[in-house]
Amino acid sequence: MRKQLFAIGLTLLTISFCFNYFLKTGFVFSTLMIILIIIGFYNTIQQKHAILRNFPVLGYFRYLFEKIVPEIQQYFIERTTDGKPFSRNQRSLVYQRAKNIDATSPFGTQLVLNQDSYEGIKHSIFPATVNEELPRVIVGGPACTQPYSASLLNISAMSFGSLSENAIVSLNKGAQKGNFYHNTGEGGLTEFHQNGADITWQIGTGYFGCRDDRGGFDGGKFAEKANLSAVKMIEIKLSQGAKPGHGGVLPASKNTEQIAKIRGLQPHTTILSPPCHSAFSDGKGLIEFITRLRQLSNGKPIGFKLCIGDTSEFENLCQEMIHQNCYPDFITVDGAEGGTGAAPLEFADGVGMPLEPALIFVNKTLIRLGIRDEIRVICSGKIISGYSILKAIALGADMCNSARGFMFSLGCIQALRCNNNECPTGVATQNKMLIKGLVVTDKSERVFHFHKNTLHAANELLAAAGKNSFAEVDINIFMRGDEFSNLADHYFPDNLTNVTKH
Repeated sequence: MRKQLFAIGLTLLTISFCFNYFLKTGFVFSTLMIILIIIGFYNTIQQKHAILRNFPVLGYFRYLFEKIVPEIQQYFIERTTDGKPFSRNQRSLVYQRAKNIDATSPFGTQLVLNQDSYEGIKHSIFPATVNEELPRVIVGGPACTQPYSASLLNISAMSFGSLSENAIVSLNKGAQKGNFYHNTGEGGLTEFHQNGADITWQIGTGYFGCRDDRGGFDGGKFAEKANLSAVKMIEIKLSQGAKPGHGGVLPASKNTEQIAKIRGLQPHTTILSPPCHSAFSDGKGLIEFITRLRQLSNGKPIGFKLCIGDTSEFENLCQEMIHQNCYPDFITVDGAEGGTGAAPLEFADGVGMPLEPALIFVNKTLIRLGIRDEIRVICSGKIISGYSILKAIALGADMCNSARGFMFSLGCIQALRCNNNECPTGVATQNKMLIKGLVVTDKSERVFHFHKNTLHAANELLAAAGKNSFAEVDINIFMRGDEFSNLADHYFPDNLTNVTKH
């Protein structure tokens, strides 16, 4: 292609000069051809990009198409049931509920139901009356002197830095109107989180907001913020589903001077939180740290968040709780399919236990050890609909957190640009021009409506199953397609014994 470039380019340039000389036209075309030939010549001698070296001009189209692959996939290739991590149908459901418009679908399901992986709710022929009151859950064990009445659905951990200031303010104001809590994420408690909503303050391995000069935990700074009236619960982040064992990641392009000042770090550098805490190093230390935080916060609910990996470690941690007679007020269980603004692909795809088996394991372990009544279990991971809430509760959760669901309510289009500061909707970026597109007054209303309408849908499903309370929900209200497969294996062959071939 290098030879063809110069041959074609010089031919077109000669023709354009002729037009310009004889007809006094072609100046713009000649200029363009000169620029293209110069670019082409440079690409033939540069040594970084093989594609451009072999295809000096046409090679740029490869980079253009690569850049817009997510858009091409979404707008021209995906079916409504496709799309990862969320399908178009799932995203549309959130948009409709956030806008408080009709969220029904026409003509019937688009899913293939006659397969082993099908899951459904066993409805009752005598449904219960739909409860119009949105459900709440009391969080706080015997050692907690300031228990908190939490909504069944709340905003999961998303830091200022990962999300824009307008996104954080919108989430907070929506949570204030809907009376549910807003988890700060490990980036710390900022002014944007303090717009009237209840707060769960997450303490990560970087101790942002309660960090001493050496990056360790500062009890004095913690107590100052933990005793704010808006802070209702404190969550210790041990690991996150999307990157367990790695620590948080904030790309340098999103680490502005404002964010660096809040976190006590250098601006415009990639922030990598440590993979583990420096305040403790084992289960014994974690339980002692919980006791310390409970004292410093004057008895507010203290819990921790984790993605399950080595199951024996969680069992040993529970034994340590029993030994010290000290229990967290809640445990947030994140699944390996959880979301993030940035993570190494190996961690996102290949580390950690998925949410469903993790919830079942945590719930059964707590029951087996006789400590389930002491602790609330919070589910975090792809909670986006009333159905996913009911399923999480059936698997062992008491309540749910959602991150990406609330991001969709803000207008997120799953552009998959969270990690490069180019989010086109102004949700997951620090680009001031893009942030301006996110109008707080409008988006906070959408956050409120998404929460309300999703919980109402959960109430409707609960009633359809003939239940009056979420406390009555267990795994027995669900059915799976493989149940019918077993039925077919045992029934239909007997039914066909008299059939003979001709």
